[in-house]
Amino acid sequence: MAATFGRRLRRGAASTAVAALALAALTASQAPGAAGSAAANERDKAPPADTPIDGGSTYYTDLPPLNSPVNPEGSKGGGAGPIVTGPAEAGIPATVLAAYKKAASQIEASAPGCRLPWQLLAAIGKVESGQARGGSVDAEGATLKPILGPQLNGNGFARITDTDNGRYDGDLTHDRAVGPMQFIPSTWSKGGPDGVGWGADGNGDGKKDPNNIFDAALAAGRYLCAGGRDMAVQGDLDRAILGYNNSEEYLRTVLSWYAYYRKGTHEVPDGKGVLPAQRNGSESGAGRGGGGTRPGHGGATDGGKPGAGSSTGPGGQGGSHDSPDDNGTPTPTPRPTPPSTPRPTPPAEPAPLTGLERVGDQDLTATAGTEFDASPQVRAKDAEGKPVASAAIRFTIVGSTDARFPGDATGATVTTGKDGLAAAPTLRAGDTAGSFTIRATAVGRSVPAVDFGVRVKAEPAPRADALARTSDKELTTAAGGAFADGAVEVKATYQGKIAAGVAVTATVVTDDPDKPVENDKGPYFKDPEATGEDADKPVRTLTTLTTDANGLLKLPKIYTDDRSGTFLLRLTTADGAVLTLELHVTAPSGA
Repeated sequence: MAATFGRRLRRGAASTAVAALALAALTASQAPGAAGSAAANERDKAPPADTPIDGGSTYYTDLPPLNSPVNPEGSKGGGAGPIVTGPAEAGIPATVLAAYKKAASQIEASAPGCRLPWQLLAAIGKVESGQARGGSVDAEGATLKPILGPQLNGNGFARITDTDNGRYDGDLTHDRAVGPMQFIPSTWSKGGPDGVGWGADGNGDGKKDPNNIFDAALAAGRYLCAGGRDMAVQGDLDRAILGYNNSEEYLRTVLSWYAYYRKGTHEVPDGKGVLPAQRNGSESGAGRGGGGTRPGHGGATDGGKPGAGSSTGPGGQGGSHDSPDDNGTPTPTPRPTPPSTPRPTPPAEPAPLTGLERVGDQDLTATAGTEFDASPQVRAKDAEGKPVASAAIRFTIVGSTDARFPGDATGATVTTGKDGLAAAPTLRAGDTAGSFTIRATAVGRSVPAVDFGVRVKAEPAPRADALARTSDKELTTAAGGAFADGAVEVKATYQGKIAAGVAVTATVVTDDPDKPVENDKGPYFKDPEATGEDADKPVRTLTTLTTDANGLLKLPKIYTDDRSGTFLLRLTTADGAVLTLELHVTAPSGA
């Protein structure tokens, strides 16, 4: 299937240098709130916090086999015909697939309102890097070779001079998009809503590596869900994708793969994924340092050296449409100007966050083993008291407790919505009663934290207001013998319903009707926990008895000494239920 690379840079007529600069800044980065600067002296500076994600690199324009099940125009029309999910194109490399699913699960825990499907991450990963070059990753998710986009030197792309000292892209002069989800270094490290970047640690190894598919997928998920977006709402879905790359062609391509993957995918071994095809002759400008690339396999720098054999395809995936100039330096072939279509207006940069305000209940209470009915909630505000959207708020459990957020986590980061509100994920009380604190802080901002007092109450003890014997058979045995094991069975109820787990005390008492006390003679129990000589010592009170799930309790074997007569066995509960039984002991046979 023939395919093309589409440049994110859209060439169009610009009447002034300012307009040209604004266009370059807009297409240089498709991250949240993309904005350009009209000042010429700003062109060589590091991109601001709202610079788009990939800095204007290329992307694959391959489409899925046959028709997409939905109109790839997104929300602009009706559906198309059914899709055939062939085993090759539908396959996603195992580790890459696991990364997408894990990232979606992590986003579900931290931002459940986003409803991010993993298939959307897979669609973007397909378009950006061909699923990390067909799954060329190790078991931990790290790419076997760096995935680099073209040098962003202003020659057909945005101009972004080096911002990371070559740390991520190995280039000391200009930035390049990096990794399977194609983040530019400045966007990864400091371009996020919290001022410290969209970079994320998706595999829990303590590092944020754009060349690791677990980290990159989680970072992309965080970006897509920023600003309180809901991926189940078509408008939010379209805006999120256009934010990654402000191009209707890109939107259609991603939505086509998204619809394709939702119809069914399967796992294939790492390194065996189907790589996107290239336009005929697209390898002609592939290797900047000399040497071409195999179809679909261009990309990594040789040994990580900047400019050594790096491709100009998306994430280093093979050739661009560049052709060498007189000096042998590739120059981009101009792309026809697409028809004029409305572009979403980039959101204005939010005002600085200057404070957090508690919203709702100050203190939270729940019973051990249950979920809290309410969650800690704060509002981010600027100096004028207006809400601040897209601010990262960290909720942390402080103190000794076994209460946890989803995923057995002790902390969670949530992004504020348009109203400036951020609510912690549902908190579950542990089994231990006690008090602790949940602290809300603004990530990357020096503003006072907000503390919520939290208390876990002990689970109330089961109650019983009535005890009844399950049999009316007379309890009789001879002196020096024993009643049958389990001869006494009772049922506990509370307000007419079965009372499970109720503690019952059994005592052999005297027959004083006004003040019965423990008897020192007659029937007795044996301590089930005693050993040695103590194992046979008489015990006339048991306090370790509990009704089962059906509210039933069978007493252990009752022994008798050498005394005969009628004795009383008294059963009680903490709620005042009392049942007194008669134990008849006859004289030994032949006495």
